[in-house]
Amino acid sequence: MKSIQLKAGEGLDKITLVEQEISNPATGEIRVRWHATSLNYHDYLVAKGVLSVPDGRIPMSDGAGVIDAVGTDVTRWKKGDKVMSLFFPNWQHGAPTVATTQRISGETTDGYATEYSVLPANAVTAMPDDYTYVAAATLPCAGLTAWRALMVEGQLKPGDSVLIEGTGGMSIFALQFARMAGAQVFATTGSNEKIDQLKAMGATEVINYKEDPKWGKTLFQKTGGIDHVLDVGGNATMRQSIEAAKVYGKIYSIGILGGPKGEILFPKLFFKHLNIIGLAVGSAAMQEAMVKAINANDFQPVLDKNFGLEGLKDAFRYQEEGKHFGKITLDY
Repeated sequence: MKSIQLKAGEGLDKITLVEQEISNPATGEIRVRWHATSLNYHDYLVAKGVLSVPDGRIPMSDGAGVIDAVGTDVTRWKKGDKVMSLFFPNWQHGAPTVATTQRISGETTDGYATEYSVLPANAVTAMPDDYTYVAAATLPCAGLTAWRALMVEGQLKPGDSVLIEGTGGMSIFALQFARMAGAQVFATTGSNEKIDQLKAMGATEVINYKEDPKWGKTLFQKTGGIDHVLDVGGNATMRQSIEAAKVYGKIYSIGILGGPKGEILFPKLFFKHLNIIGLAVGSAAMQEAMVKAINANDFQPVLDKNFGLEGLKDAFRYQEEGKHFGKITLDY
């Protein structure tokens, strides 16, 4: 089988295509023939060497494929079932713990940039009905992060206001889920070309943050404050996210596109009575709930550009350009 491995060092040039033997599942295990993955910022940090992983690690936290063999005592799955990966394979339900979030697909354990994997039977969930492998491969990280923020932590209601930042996969999923739930969506982007795309998807108002660096204050003045703010920039956006949030609003700290460290004005937190919630993806139970909602609605992810397995380096270089709208994918 073909697999991608990360060799020692830093930089995308350490991404290496290798041939490996295909293993057989043991008791309680399944073997999945993976057909697609998608790119996330977490995967980029791993591939670049910013997040250190052992030599030979198989990257990519998203995967969609078909079960082609089951071990003894596996009753949940059968050969031919279409499944997708879990970002945290050990986090099945309930609140996260150190134990349930230690295994991270594509970082602390092998990911899915490979044709075959042998996994515990509970390390996957079913794909949405009638989804392609490429579409399903966008969900386990970006889709579930947006779902957990708005539906689990936020308990989103019709009429609530939501702010998304940028046009990466998680932000676009948040826009889609929010509109599906009857919420009003506001957005920021650094590209005037993307403004019309965001409005066509249902965004009420879009601000170019390069033209209005105080976009948080602008949104607060226009709206009276946003109920749910999904912050993806860390140092680059958190200060304006706090400005944009309504009194007693919620900010979901999800990304660090602008850097992992920064400064905030604490009095704003006090006097706006804000809830800042740090979150990383979600559990198997949350993923299963998301799939049920997708099956009940006419919902498809927004796909940008697709590459093959051998094109992973090129896919990450395309991601670096920041021109994508929605998810960058690979199929194999």
